[in-house]
Amino acid sequence: MRIATWNVNSITARLPRLLAWLERTGTDVLCIQETKCSAEQFPSEALRDLGYEAAVNADGRWNGVALLSKVGLEDVVLGLTDGPGYEGVQEPRAISATCGPARVWSVYVPNGREVDHAHYAYKLSWFEALKAAVAEDAAGDRPFAILGDYNVAPTDEDVWDPTAFEGATHVTPAERAALAGLREAGLSDIVPRPLKYDRPYTYWDYRQLAFPKNRGMRIDLVYGNAPFAKAVSDAHVDREERKGKGASDHAPVVVDLDV
Repeated sequence: MRIATWNVNSITARLPRLLAWLERTGTDVLCIQETKCSAEQFPSEALRDLGYEAAVNADGRWNGVALLSKVGLEDVVLGLTDGPGYEGVQEPRAISATCGPARVWSVYVPNGREVDHAHYAYKLSWFEALKAAVAEDAAGDRPFAILGDYNVAPTDEDVWDPTAFEGATHVTPAERAALAGLREAGLSDIVPRPLKYDRPYTYWDYRQLAFPKNRGMRIDLVYGNAPFAKAVSDAHVDREERKGKGASDHAPVVVDLDV
């Protein structure tokens, strides 16, 4: 089974590339982030024509997550149990479902904006709620993984220049500790370095030629439990999909499972 995660940065803008990518890669399950559309606007029909069921948690604003599956889509849960809100709103940042033999979450962790911003505190609270919400699945015997845009670079080696991020979000000790909390729940980083590239980043800013200069970050992650990790036969960042006109600023992360 091939499972992947991709922050598409607007599914409407990325739909032609998404459909072509799904056909080319034979992906069975795709976790999508930053749909930037409402659930009603989600292109379920076009995806159904390729054989995918879709589950969506989106409200038409800047967030939104989804799950696509060719191997079944059952027991869908929208959001986090007891998840925090921001400015009185429960943002659509998580969705989970059983896809064939695996339980899968697609998550879009809050950005945090700036260290002294209320959104940063919200980000840390959101991580705590995520850890609590996945504890039972993480401890089970079924392959289980949380895939998505975590908006945290796990180590200094996961950013192109640590000095360029001093004082910024995504690299602070508190954020990295929150991410480590998921490892304490029995989950591990499924796509660690090294891979095909010395620095397999997953995100490059659109500005200042960041992609051609490989000034990126590894913030799109797959965290799986022991049964999931044991089943992994291969993993890679599809860096080629970041190239060309109309690309997202994130590349897909792909994991193959022998299940």
